[in-house]
Amino acid sequence: MPIIAKRRKARTEAEVALTRLQEVAREQAERLGPYADQARDQAAQRLFQARGWTAPRLETAAQRVEDTVAPRVADLLTTAAQRMDPAPPRRGLRALRSGNRRVRRTLIIGGAAVVGGVVVYSLIRLRQASQDAEWQEHLDQARDQVRETRENLATKASDAAEKTADSAQSAKGKAKETVRTTAGADRSKDNGRPGN
Repeated sequence: MPIIAKRRKARTEAEVALTRLQEVAREQAERLGPYADQARDQAAQRLFQARGWTAPRLETAAQRVEDTVAPRVADLLTTAAQRMDPAPPRRGLRALRSGNRRVRRTLIIGGAAVVGGVVVYSLIRLRQASQDAEWQEHLDQARDQVRETRENLATKASDAAEKTADSAQSAKGKAKETVRTTAGADRSKDNGRPGN
């Protein structure tokens, strides 16, 4: 068979295989399409919930950093600037008149780096604390569920034992009554009198 014929045959086989694959892909898309839509909707809902959970915590963390860490860092930087200043600040009215005090650029960069480091460290600690609290909450919930299940099983077992004991007592009482009744009927027949 010539090469051109082989190539044509291979090309037609490839086209047939491609159409088969396309049909299978369409069938699978029709079959799995609703599941993909449902998964997309659920993922969007979970993402929305996660964002709603995260936003207030980040805001709280920012407020804590602003209220606690920022004033301390500002005081620390002010103290460091006063120590580094070669000309001590003037007090009184002279301090108001002189406006030529300059803060060195390295001090500003260093202070910003310290503030950034403190903020990052605080955020990491807050995140870790919130995760620890969340895990502890899940652990407590699991313990409560196990305790409730154990109590429910114990209650059901004691109820079943009581019912069994009651039914055994009633069956025993009925058996005695049956024996008494049959014994009384037998005696009355023997004596020739009707039984009670």
